Amino acid sequence: MSIFYLSEENVFPSPNFASQAGLVAVGGDLSAERLLLAYHMGIFPWYNEQEPILWWSPDPRLVLYPGEIRISRTLKKILKKQVFSITIDMAFEEVINLCAKVRVENNEKTWISSDMIKSYCRLHKMGFAHSVEAWYNGELVGGFYGVSLGRCFCGESMFTLISNASKAALAVFVKYLEKMSFDFIDCQVATDHLKRFGAREIPRYVYLKQLEKTLKMPSLCGKWNYLQ
Repeated sequence: MSIFYLSEENVFPSPNFASQAGLVAVGGDLSAERLLLAYHMGIFPWYNEQEPILWWSPDPRLVLYPGEIRISRTLKKILKKQVFSITIDMAFEEVINLCAKVRVENNEKTWISSDMIKSYCRLHKMGFAHSVEAWYNGELVGGFYGVSLGRCFCGESMFTLISNASKAALAVFVKYLEKMSFDFIDCQVATDHLKRFGAREIPRYVYLKQLEKTLKMPSLCGKWNYLQ
């Protein structure tokens, strides 16, 4: 495979030309326009801070359909007792910074560089990026963020400081999306954690067809007000 290097022009090659690992292109920038085009094409950035920007579209793709979510008995009890207060778009900048910080503290590599944080905060102000927060006694203890287009939510990263905090946030959020008639959550790459929630892998060509269909629906831009 020949590597496609991005220029200043806001274009991407088709994901069908991705490498076996799912790499679509290298370089470019993290402007809002480029990021939105990437998500519209089923592509997302994922790279280490020392590297050039790498753009991916893996095959297969991990997807969670709201109606297929599986919630464990333990988590159901936690949700019933409302151990955590769940909100949406109340603390986007805090959430994305904690997603990066927690990974570093756990000695994990993080692609959430300062440039990524600035870019996604910009998307949040534009109404495309959203955060979900779990609070315990008034403290932010878990959550995640992602990008919404059409009736698809593209999850990016999550963190937890207290056991089950991010799980509770995800379970509540999926039910919220189901109520808002969302088609699916793009989980990008497979993890055992998300598979336990009912996420499953589908071929990239199937994902792209479903993405094309959901993008025909208007995006719900702006702040999403939700408080449990």
